[in-house]
Formats: sequence, structure tokens, C-alpha cells
Amino acid sequence: VPKFVRILKFFLLFPPAPTIMLAYSIGKKTTVKTNKRDSIMDIIVEHVEVWAAPIKDQVGGLSRTLRGLKEAGADLDFVIARRTPEDPGKGVVFVAPLRGDREIAAAANLGFNVTRSIHTVRIDGDNRPGLAADVTKILADAGITLRGFSAAVIGTRFIFYIGFDSKDDAKKAVELLQQA
Repeated sequence: VPKFVRILKFFLLFPPAPTIMLAYSIGKKTTVKTNKRDSIMDIIVEHVEVWAAPIKDQVGGLSRTLRGLKEAGADLDFVIARRTPEDPGKGVVFVAPLRGDREIAAAANLGFNVTRSIHTVRIDGDNRPGLAADVTKILADAGITLRGFSAAVIGTRFIFYIGFDSKDDAKKAVELLQQA
């Protein structure tokens, strides 16, 4: 089992992304600091573009694709891959972020596209027990549906990637979490 899979605490899998136009990543990064007694804590909330590519469901399928990004200098924070049961013999890999022309050109050559159907927010900060439950409750109480949720904890730090169905839901989630 690849290392990145072992460190995931839990995740809901994203459905396959349709073929989409290539686009550049333009992220908004917000550091949230709060002294509220019941606050989530100091967190960084960032809109990110997740890129998806088809892969062959065979030995080395994922490795070939990731190697191509590595050779272009990509320093990935997020990788998740899965089979596509609706299309036997194939899979899909999701990555973030891709920066700069060289990485984006390599990604395009490997079949990557920005997933325009998934609007993603990345949250990271100091971990504490129950944080995922607290974050998802804030979003649920606001009536926001999650398309996907991936989380990992390494040492004392957590990282969440939350997928939403619309840009408006992602924007609302950022605003809510900044106030938490």
C-alpha cells in the first residue's frame, strides 16, 4: 500500500471528473486566527484546484503518472487514486497543487485537467480530537452538502481537502470557517 494511502485517516472518494478545459491555478489563501473560546483554532483556509487524470488499473499505472509530474518538478500536497468500477481496467488520480507552466504542461501531457465539477477547499492547522466532526458540523448546520472529504494527520498537524458541488458552497464554507 503506498505511503500516502496509509496516512489518510479517512476519505470519501470523488466521482470521476468529466473532461475539462486546462486552466491555471489561482488560489486564495487566508490565515484564520481567533481567540474565541469555542473556536476551531488557528487554521489556514485555501481554495485549491484539484487536477484529475485517467490511469491504467495495472501495476505501475499510478507510478508512471506521478513520475511524470515529479520530473516536471511538482511538489504535491495531495494525491488520491482509485479504480473506476464503471470503467474496468482504468482508474483516476487526483492531485494538488500544480504550480507554474512546466508542471501544468507536463500535467496536460499526462492527461490531467482541472476538476471544474469539484470545488475544493484545503484547510490545515494544529490537530485536536474531534476537529473533523466540528468542521463538518459547521458546514452541515449551514446546509452545505459535501461532495468529498479527505483528511490526514501527521504529527500534530491536520490537513483536510473538502470538495463541494458549487463555487458558492466552497466560498460559503471558507467564510463560515473563518468565523469559527
